[in-house]
Amino acid sequence: MDVGFVGVGAMGAAMAGHAAKAGHAVLAYDTDSTMLAAAAVGDVAAADTLGDIATRCEVVIVVVSTDDQSRSVVSALLDAGPKAGQAIVVAATNHPATMITLNADCAAQGIRFVDAPVCYGLKGAIDGDLVSLCGGTSEDIAKITPVLMSYSRSVEHMGPVGTGQLGKSCNNMMHWAACVANFETLSLAKACGIDAQVMRETLLKCPARNTTLERWDSTRFTWHEKDMDVVLDLSQQAGLTLPLFGAVDQLVKRLGPEQVKTLLYGDEADYLGQKIKGRPISDVVSSG
Repeated sequence: MDVGFVGVGAMGAAMAGHAAKAGHAVLAYDTDSTMLAAAAVGDVAAADTLGDIATRCEVVIVVVSTDDQSRSVVSALLDAGPKAGQAIVVAATNHPATMITLNADCAAQGIRFVDAPVCYGLKGAIDGDLVSLCGGTSEDIAKITPVLMSYSRSVEHMGPVGTGQLGKSCNNMMHWAACVANFETLSLAKACGIDAQVMRETLLKCPARNTTLERWDSTRFTWHEKDMDVVLDLSQQAGLTLPLFGAVDQLVKRLGPEQVKTLLYGDEADYLGQKIKGRPISDVVSSG
């Protein structure tokens, strides 16, 4: 299948590479010429323009960062006169409303559209072990599944267009809540005399194990603000009160990779202005 990848940073380049290894003819495009040159290796070819992607590819995977970028890419593809029967797939994490609007734009020109954001991040992309959460028709998702499976462990059909992003938002909710819970849990362990990294390794053997904790020292906190803004916007529009995630929204925005590193490996950590320094449990209990 002729497949285009628009946006070949670290994630997109890895995904494009897997698609090429699976036997697809892959054409890549990025506005950053350095990234494009780095991605165009092996069987991945570089496109000169988005128009090349539009006119030559049966499936186009859009791997950008923001809703505005997705809108811009899809608009440019449609303006270029896309190949008949083409499927445009947004693998970026965006707002469901954006997907619904873009789907209408594509449908007006007879172009298929699927939102298919992915879980497991950069490591999953490098390993070809992502999970693709798809919103669209069964027919359209069946068409693109061979491409998605080249870089995914599974392809999940969540419902109509927009529900792929909703599914990703639900995953993000659990991830960021786990980030806060993990930090507070390991803070208590550290404050009462257990090495935080030892506690983490122990919890990974216990029922409290979670994937976020497993990857805790590589969590980059890249998109927590955007992710939680989408979640809270959706809950407001649904008329649903989510008090726990209102707190998660505020708390996770105060965390970052350096704080996690300090908690796990430093002598002293900080949380909400509180200094966390280990002392024996006997001192903690007796001082209480």
